[in-house]
Amino acid sequence: MGLVTEIYRVSRKLPDEERFGLCSQLRRAAVSVPCNIAEGYGRSHRGDYLRHLSFAKGSLMEIETLLTISARLKMVSRHEAVPAWKQSQEVGSMLTKLIASLQE
Repeated sequence: MGLVTEIYRVSRKLPDEERFGLCSQLRRAAVSVPCNIAEGYGRSHRGDYLRHLSFAKGSLMEIETLLTISARLKMVSRHEAVPAWKQSQEVGSMLTKLIASLQE
């Protein structure tokens, strides 16, 4: 949930003309992470949970890509994007460990 908050903070700095482009896509990807975790957890089978955790990891990769694009296009500074990038990395590490523990 903290990642979602951080992404919303960063995305507010994007230019207005990106409201329906990068901004919207970045926010959707961020919200998708905890939603997929929650949806998978609510499923009856471990395989469903693992599949949704995989979706969440995919959304994290999308976030990192969109942050990189935003920084390369100088829509946000690297300094502004780093906290969100780091938080994305932390969530990814936690997801990787959770997936590994569920696969044992």
